[in-house]
Amino acid sequence: MNGNKGLLCPQVSNSALTDNTTKLPLPQKNKEANNISEHFVQFLQPYIAVNQALKEEVFKIRHNVYCEELAFEDMSESGQETDEFDSRSIFTLIKHKPSETFTSCIRLVTSSTSYELLPIEKYCLSSITNKDLAPEKFDRSEIGEISRLAVKSCFRRRKADDFQGAATGTFSEMNYSETELRCFPFISIGLYMAAAIMSMKNGIRHIYIMMDPKLARSMKFIGIEFKKIGHQVNYHGLRVPYYIKPEDFTKNLSSEFKKLYKIIEDNIDFQLKM
Repeated sequence: MNGNKGLLCPQVSNSALTDNTTKLPLPQKNKEANNISEHFVQFLQPYIAVNQALKEEVFKIRHNVYCEELAFEDMSESGQETDEFDSRSIFTLIKHKPSETFTSCIRLVTSSTSYELLPIEKYCLSSITNKDLAPEKFDRSEIGEISRLAVKSCFRRRKADDFQGAATGTFSEMNYSETELRCFPFISIGLYMAAAIMSMKNGIRHIYIMMDPKLARSMKFIGIEFKKIGHQVNYHGLRVPYYIKPEDFTKNLSSEFKKLYKIIEDNIDFQLKM
């Protein structure tokens, strides 16, 4: 690994962003949040999949993660992982600027009729116990689900990947500077922010997510609080149903994360106007 000195990007590993986050004293948390947006912009670039070529990049990343690494889905000869929800989804990717490599992706599934179920409705509806926040309570055009978040193994920074269901691929730290590696845990945060932005731009007022509860706690650490609306199920690993309104993504963010959100929003606006 490149032994850069005077690093500005936050020293936050994935473990520090999961079950260990509550143990960090507040001053340390604030210090680690410094310059997030600066380094995100330096190394990473969000994209909206506005054409077929970018959509295929999404499907390739998903195949790499969901089929090749985790074996959640069957391998495909095309090297792309797709499903029935993609035809009514909005996709976001994040590119690593120095290598011109797409690192990750996420999608927002939409619905316009009662026949167009969200993934959570089709596969995990029984897990929702808070019926007041169930998808059926709202106008179909105003509900959406964030799903299929996938980050290539070479952009995931972990001390160890020995837990059940983790990716088995390893990354070569020689390919990236230490500064870059310290930014990679914020790829997932950037993806969720982009999905929230696209939700608001498409009139989505109620968002659903089947999420690992550890990730939900991680997001709460930076100020994004998902509301738990049901019990844990085994769906591509242990998952819990969560609900959030798009505007709540920014309600409790620190100034530095709000800056990151605004940068992503401005970048998306620029792409959509092109």
